[in-house]
Amino acid sequence: MNIHIVQHNVRTNNPEENLKWIKSELESDASRDALLTVFPACTLCGYPMYGTAAYTDLQKRSQAALQELIQMSEHRAFLVGMPLQIQDKGLCNAIVFVQNCAIRATITKKYLSPDEQKYFVRGEGVQTVNFQGQRIAIGFYEDLKELTKGHVEESDIVICCGCNVFDYKKPYSIRYRMHKIVESLNASLVFVNRIGGEGPLLFAGGSMAMNAAGTLLCQLPYFEESCASVDLQLLEGCADEKPEAVELVYKALLMGLRDYFGKNGLQKAVLGLSGGIDSALVCALAVAALGAENVHGILMPSQYSTDHSVKDAEDLAKNLGMSYDIVPIKDCFDVLRATMRPVFGERAEDVTEENMQARIRGTILMSYANKMGALVLNTTNKSEAAMGYGTLYGDSCGALSVIGDLYKTEVYELSEWINRDGEVIPWNSIKKAPSAELRPGQKDSDSLPDYAVLDAILNLHIEEQMSADEIVSEGYDADLVREVLRKVKMNEWKRLQFAPALKMSPMTFGLDRRVPIS
Repeated sequence: MNIHIVQHNVRTNNPEENLKWIKSELESDASRDALLTVFPACTLCGYPMYGTAAYTDLQKRSQAALQELIQMSEHRAFLVGMPLQIQDKGLCNAIVFVQNCAIRATITKKYLSPDEQKYFVRGEGVQTVNFQGQRIAIGFYEDLKELTKGHVEESDIVICCGCNVFDYKKPYSIRYRMHKIVESLNASLVFVNRIGGEGPLLFAGGSMAMNAAGTLLCQLPYFEESCASVDLQLLEGCADEKPEAVELVYKALLMGLRDYFGKNGLQKAVLGLSGGIDSALVCALAVAALGAENVHGILMPSQYSTDHSVKDAEDLAKNLGMSYDIVPIKDCFDVLRATMRPVFGERAEDVTEENMQARIRGTILMSYANKMGALVLNTTNKSEAAMGYGTLYGDSCGALSVIGDLYKTEVYELSEWINRDGEVIPWNSIKKAPSAELRPGQKDSDSLPDYAVLDAILNLHIEEQMSADEIVSEGYDADLVREVLRKVKMNEWKRLQFAPALKMSPMTFGLDRRVPIS
């Protein structure tokens, strides 16, 4: 059977816009030559819809779009996903099988995420449809467990429509699962997944097709709009390309940046350039995603900044061909200290004055953004966010956290990968000891353990959800583990006020990891 697979960047809550590209694809020669065209789940309205799913006007608009598609389906067959009111049941997340100007079948999602359960009712799960002499099991990715449990009748072909979020820890887990299903059922398989950023969520694509022997017949690229037609009866497969995880992370972050700006009708970004690796990496990503003409850096040295930090930041801007300004903060800091002296009295200077500097920098960035119509990019990494190593309303300000789901060691890895063919990020920014430069001679190591050790402990606690005793049993120092976990817990209130972070891991702060503040 010849099936046409469409991997597209869906626009959430915009069925009219999605209808345009769906119709264009259905009118293509490749789609017309195929027996069946398959789109991702939630094709018409995007995903996640959250509370907008409950609004009847959106449901009516998506229903009108579906009717227009049905009218153009003479001698055609395709699968399209959408929210659908099912009589005597309620609103379901559905896949509609359209054939010859009629709805042939409606497949409703059974295993709903906690967010989906607020707006959708539980559906029937995988459904088998007889089409062109073949038994086709059609379902959402989350419902495929029904197949291996034997709860669905035997099928010749499995079609999985997904909206699967990228996970850099297990970038190829979906492919492995698809292969296991083929192996278990002795059926050919098509998996179609969307691409694109939806706020912090990143959809990877990677759609594929396998024959009943488990041979990979078709592999669509990650993070790119693409389509392909495949004959499931072919015996000869295609090359099984698996880019390394760091390359996928790079592509995911670029896509997330482009879509965050593009889908919100925005163009300009601004960020603080400290000469350190975090701001350098975010800047390099922003320029690659948005163009150098749309990214502006602001260097904000204080009396504690080193000469090499300013030079490293300037070298970065020159390497990237972007504009920047230098706005020293010493005078502003001196005025603020003098202003607060009558209130503080004779109390010695401490972290308060360090935070003042960070908040002055945040104010400068936000002021530039307001005046120039730009968005501030946050440069905090996951290690810092976990430990609360940053100033609220200072380091934490920004509309989007670009690397907030990457640990510091991963920041180094990605930066070195970007420099693989020549210096983009100044090597000095990568090699020097990290520092906030808020007091003389300050280093991150004054307040934090070595990042290699810290990140290993954080990963075990956050991603693997291990307790202190379990982490200690892995060979880590007990006092260090308990101090790290204490800081993670006590800084939850700070993370709740943080910018949305582009999701890379299965445990992103604010999205997946939600714990009590007290």
